[in-house]
Amino acid sequence: MYTKILVPLDGSATAEAVLPYVEALAAGFKTSVELVSVVDIGAMAAHLAGDRIQRLDGIIATEEKKSTSYLEQVAKRFSHVPTACRIVRGHAAETILTTASQESDTLIAMATHGHSGAKRWLLGSVAEKVLRGTTHPLFLVRAAVAKAAPQRIFNSIVVPLDGSLLAEQILPTVSNWAQALDVEVTLIRAFEFPASAYYGSQDDLPDYDQFREQTRREAADYLKAKEALLVGEGVRAVSTVTIEGAAADEIVSYAQSAPRALIAMSTHGRSGVRRWLLGSVTEKVVRHGDDPVLVVRG
Repeated sequence: MYTKILVPLDGSATAEAVLPYVEALAAGFKTSVELVSVVDIGAMAAHLAGDRIQRLDGIIATEEKKSTSYLEQVAKRFSHVPTACRIVRGHAAETILTTASQESDTLIAMATHGHSGAKRWLLGSVAEKVLRGTTHPLFLVRAAVAKAAPQRIFNSIVVPLDGSLLAEQILPTVSNWAQALDVEVTLIRAFEFPASAYYGSQDDLPDYDQFREQTRREAADYLKAKEALLVGEGVRAVSTVTIEGAAADEIVSYAQSAPRALIAMSTHGRSGVRRWLLGSVTEKVVRHGDDPVLVVRG
């Protein structure tokens, strides 16, 4: 399924929070791991006083040596799978994207910081830049809530669907992950009424209970059809849930109630400034959820 799992590391405990998950994923997918560390020469030079700039080459060499030693130490925990270490010069996010692009079947796995409130998933962080720019599957772990992974890192994969072909593009990946990791799948569809449903004269208001029940039934029937598809492909257990409410909020809330859940979503494939539109359901889930998220670009 994947030729390798690319793991960006910067020597911090935050970045290392993804490692227990990578161990389990590499074993489940029977694939190799590549650990990468980026030496940002531009950032280093910007913080050097003028009288030290001539020493930049030596400082870079020292940093590369230190990073190599660090990655080799981390690689020891992956003795059960082929593991490579790579030191690359450049800006972190751009270098990660370029390195991943060298092989099409690459899964990027990384952690990001775990601030809460307004500072959660800060815009401009390396992880978010990778999220916005990559065409590869991206597995994200929020470091503040990541713990030593148990023998089974996930109990279930929570898959939000909205009835669109775009959202359904995650299903082949979910099928593969569920079978490789031997976990259950929960298909979830959140629905809410458009504001226009509440407009009208006093004598011409719709029957909201009937409207709600019809919408729920249609959502449930839709999910049952997708459940049958996954079961037919070999997924051992699939369940479905319909919830009334705003999609991102309900997805995050449901996943938090499911022990050791992974949220798996696809998002649009626009390029340029419209790629990964701020405010999309996927980005809201990534920003505000505590659970690991797998994102595949549609």
